[in-house]
Amino acid sequence: MTVFTTGTGQVRGRPAVRDTGVVAVLGIPYAAPPFGADRFREPRPAAAWDGVRDCAAFGPVAPQSAELPGSPRWSPGDEDILTVNIWTPGGEGDALPVLVWIHGGAYVFGSSAQPDFDGTALAGQGLVVVTLNYRLGFEGFGHVPASGDEGTCPDNRGLLDQIAALEWVRDNIAAFGGAPGNVTVAGQSSGATAVACLMSMERARGLFRRAVAHSAVNACASLRTAARTTAEVAAAAGVAPSRPGLLSASPQELVAASDKVVDAYRGDPSSGQRHYDPAIYGPVVDGDTLRTDPLTAIAAGAGREVDLMICHATEEYWLLDAVGSSAKITTESQLSAFAADFGLPAALVDGYRALLPGAPVLDVFLAVYGDLLFAEYSGRLAESHARAGGRAYLSRFARKRGGDGRPVRAWHCADVPFVFGTLDDESVHFLIGGPPGPGDRTLSHRMMRSWADFAATGDPGWPRTGSAPDAVRIWGAEEGGSETPDASRELWRAAGYPLLAP
Repeated sequence: MTVFTTGTGQVRGRPAVRDTGVVAVLGIPYAAPPFGADRFREPRPAAAWDGVRDCAAFGPVAPQSAELPGSPRWSPGDEDILTVNIWTPGGEGDALPVLVWIHGGAYVFGSSAQPDFDGTALAGQGLVVVTLNYRLGFEGFGHVPASGDEGTCPDNRGLLDQIAALEWVRDNIAAFGGAPGNVTVAGQSSGATAVACLMSMERARGLFRRAVAHSAVNACASLRTAARTTAEVAAAAGVAPSRPGLLSASPQELVAASDKVVDAYRGDPSSGQRHYDPAIYGPVVDGDTLRTDPLTAIAAGAGREVDLMICHATEEYWLLDAVGSSAKITTESQLSAFAADFGLPAALVDGYRALLPGAPVLDVFLAVYGDLLFAEYSGRLAESHARAGGRAYLSRFARKRGGDGRPVRAWHCADVPFVFGTLDDESVHFLIGGPPGPGDRTLSHRMMRSWADFAATGDPGWPRTGSAPDAVRIWGAEEGGSETPDASRELWRAAGYPLLAP
């Protein structure tokens, strides 16, 4: 057993199961439990402890209704949810590059305890890997109207939790062999958008040197939208849309109320943009904690000093359809209504039809919506950062898999087990189409090596955006691959690109 000393006390780790040369230290509090008197408030410092704290198990997950394969469930009463986990191949004085991972899950589900986020293999590449939990759903991203003690319940509490975790890393990671001045923050899906937000937030400035964003999602709420969501959730919970009213509802009741609101949007085709994928929470552009949406901020030069590596999958939205999270758009009239709800010109949809000759309406919808939410947003993040003077690298995940059953596409989340080296975990086999083959292992090793090299030096191994025509790395099952960007990017350049609110 290995003991490390942090600012709040000593912690004991254990050799990782998958590699005994790596020590795993799990469930370390980086902030106080955000409940009771601290509910809806900024994260507060964690309390110190005496003796050595045994850190052999993940901490409790944030309030949520999701039940993910291989992952722990949230249990009402679990409060010490603001914890970090560390995998390290070194010890004090080693000054290894640090990678901090922010999980995705539409801001309402997921945790650092998911098997595909095990940091052992990445740590074996010479990194200190940190994963973290943060507040989700209404607890983390719900707008709480100001009351008598105005200013005590900020928006974007989930982002503030992430900043608190990064501050903990800055102050403590040297004890685990990490270099506080060489931190890379990484995330996927909503976690990737959180990374982009952190790049634009003054409070996060200086806490990380590099950033990785896989499948960032195009969605930030205005205060008006966030206030409307609060009113809807409060009504579903049977409480007043005020701070006292919301505090009177338990976390479990607000989770259930949020699910009711989501179900109502999902069942109402006339409810506008939220009908298609009713993610009701996200970063709130409040003019304070988050001054503007991250794409606009990055285009204006925010985070220019941070190296940025971007990846998106080529068929993102097919996963959401496969798991039943998206509307089934199967007729031309439904497709036209979808385009109208998002203000998309008919020429854009016609262009996708030409790119997908003979494809069913559903596939055209999935292609357009996936690019609107993820692919085009990712490309614009990279290009905007480069134009503003930053160093950006863009890649696409194109690995597919056939077989006797339903083929697995290059869809949302499928790249994550490859970059973490967790392909053998049974819980990810739905994402990647079964047990991995030799080509998958080769691809995983290449992707892990690129992450490790980027975290160490800022160079993942291919030309940066803007330095060469079509400087894009294509990740596929075979070595190399096409360097030609998707033809759909030209369609968006002609049609314009709307920023969305959840």
